[in-house]
Parts: sequence; structure tokens; C-alpha cells
Amino acid sequence: MQVNLAYLLNRPTGTTQYALSLLPYLDDLSPSYLATAASHLPPSRYRAVPANMTAAQGTAGHLRRLAWTQLKLPGLCKQASTASQASSGSQSSSLLFSPIPEAPLFGPTRFVVTFHDLIPLRFPQSFGAIKLFYKHYVPQVLRQAERIICNSEATARDVTDFYGISAHKLVAIPLAYDAQHFRPTSALPDILKDQPDRPYFLMLGRQAPYKNIGRAIEALAQIKADCMLLIAGPTDERYTPELIAQAESLGVRSRLQFLSYVPYDQLPGLLSQAIALIFPSLWEGFGLPVLEAMACGTPVICSDVASLPEVAGEAALLVNPTEVSAIASAVNQVLTDPALRLQLKTAGLQRVQQFSWEKTGRATVEILRQHL
Repeated sequence: MQVNLAYLLNRPTGTTQYALSLLPYLDDLSPSYLATAASHLPPSRYRAVPANMTAAQGTAGHLRRLAWTQLKLPGLCKQASTASQASSGSQSSSLLFSPIPEAPLFGPTRFVVTFHDLIPLRFPQSFGAIKLFYKHYVPQVLRQAERIICNSEATARDVTDFYGISAHKLVAIPLAYDAQHFRPTSALPDILKDQPDRPYFLMLGRQAPYKNIGRAIEALAQIKADCMLLIAGPTDERYTPELIAQAESLGVRSRLQFLSYVPYDQLPGLLSQAIALIFPSLWEGFGLPVLEAMACGTPVICSDVASLPEVAGEAALLVNPTEVSAIASAVNQVLTDPALRLQLKTAGLQRVQQFSWEKTGRATVEILRQHL
């Protein structure tokens, strides 16, 4: 079996973290890994691919990877199949596993892929050429895949509703969190040392419209208590200036801080010190920050749509993400009610025990074994 990790980034995003978390369990299948980030992988089974095919190189990187997937990857898969047949005497072709929905469309390559979300099609105004990728290329990959792993039941429903893929071809395997990394801590992260020493709520993620940051800022304006809203995630020149202008017009600019990218090692401290995580997304394929916050003992306020109720269960305050008053009410409840904060903390710490990368990894390996 081959595992296509050509998209891995040095700064782990959700899909990179997902793949890296699966590696210890995929090792049971003795795969060959195709990637640029050799330091992450078992040296004995690492096969190098070009290093200029990731999101770090923007659209050009994606296009180079797409071309490589169609033109070069089939040859690598054929080599692996020939080697497998020579060693086992079997005539079956080698299996390719891709943790994102990318695979060769021409030739005999058999593959299983993971599908994470349909956000580029749900919110096309926020995405450029990638929405064409999801509209034309991805559905063909899904039709040809032997099996499609989805990160939530909500994502599986989307695949059926948007692409017409039979539900029998789909399996929902939820994501998880790093239990050794995300845990309650009193350590103040370096990123907070230059920030005002005031109570704060936290938002994590990219500054795109579907993350619903604008309504969270409106909700902040309705809260009269002396508290901050910290927004951690890469700034975006298309949207960040609008958010700053909105905060200024609402008179809350001094209570809003953009932290940009936060190093992975500082996330537990940032989450642990927050009054609560606010996660009012209009849609999520899964919603890892919800689990990570709960694992740190941090109360969670999140949307009642898409996958988020699956992830949060009854351990968070679920709100209608389109109603500013609902977000503001939940923020005010958590801010003013210590008993509620303790209840959410306790429920969150219990909830995350249902998720582990071991469960995710072993369930994934079981699906892959069925197609080897």
C-alpha cells in the first residue's frame, strides 16, 4: 500500500495533523509513504516527492501537485503493485490511500480517500480556483474511489447530497485530538505576555466569512463587562481589514486582538487561560478546536449546525450561528455564571474521552485492510 502525503505542510493545519496522527496506525500495513516531510516518516519506507507542491506555494503549488498526481503518481503506484505481486505472487494491484480527496483518474490505480468538507462549494464567494477543483475534479475522484472515509456524519451527508455518491460507499470515522498535548495548564503562553491582562474569550481558525467572526464581534459589542476577544489564526488581507473596521465602528476595537498564527506548543496555554472558546462557524466538516478546548478544560460555545453537535454533544452551549443575540447571550452566561463554567468544564473533559487517535487510526486501518 502507498500513502500519498505530498500535500503535507511544515506548519500543521487540520489535514496535515490528521495524516500525521494516523501514521503510527498505518504502519501496521507496512505502507510506502510519498511525502516531502521526511522527518515525520519512517525512513525505511519514505519515498521523496517534489517539495514545491503544497499550499505553502499557493495556487501554483496546488496545480503542480494536481499535475504530479495525474502524470507521475500512477507510475509510482504501478511500481509498487509490481513489487507487491513479485513478493506475494498475487495479481491484485496495490492500493493507494490519500488522506485528502486527490488520486489519479486514469489507469488501474485503486484508491481510498478521506473527504473532510464541502466548504468551498457551500461558501464559493470565499474561495478562488479551489471551488472549481471541488466542482469538477473531486466528484470524479469520489466516484472512482473504492471507499470514502468522511470525518463526520454531517460530511457524509454532504457527499451524498452534493455529489450523489451512494451512502454505502461512505464510512464516517470521527477525528480526534492529541491527548498528550491538549490538557489543562496554568502556564502563560509567550504569545499572551504582551497582551493586556484582562479576561478573554478565544476564537481559533482562519479569518474567512464562514467562520462567522463578524457576528462574534457584534456579540462582543453587546457585552458590557471588561473582557477581550482574541482571534488566533492567519490574517487574510481580504477580510481582516473589514473585521477591524467593523470593530472600530462598534466601539470595541480596543477589546479585540488578532494573534495571527499561534505555534502549536502554545495552543494549550492559550486555550486553558480563556474564559471560553467561541466557535460560531456557519459550517464545519468536523471542528477540531472544540475537542482541543474541551481537553484543556475550557468551556465551549459553538454552532448548532453541521458536524458541531456530533463533536460537542451536550458538553457545550450550542447556539444558532446566524443570531447575534444568541451568541451574545451564551457569552454573557459563561462570563457571569461560575457554576455554568464548572459544569461545562467537567462535561467537556468527559466528552473528549470518547475521541482518540487510536480509535480513529484503528478504524481507518480496518477499512483499508478490506481493500488490500
